[in-house]
Amino acid sequence: MKKRLYKSSSNKVLFGVCGGIGEYLDIDPTVVRLLWVIFTALSMGAGILVYIIAALIIPKK
Repeated sequence: MKKRLYKSSSNKVLFGVCGGIGEYLDIDPTVVRLLWVIFTALSMGAGILVYIIAALIIPKK
């Protein structure tokens, strides 16, 4: 069975993007959120745009 990336409905803070990525990679979504914050800070805010695009593209389960 092929794994698919979905937004998480049970482990979400805003749109469930980080929760879905965490479930897809079988890691704690808190780690994904922390890495996303670090990426956003280092990229001068580009992570916010990437998050919004991911929220629009990744389907709900």
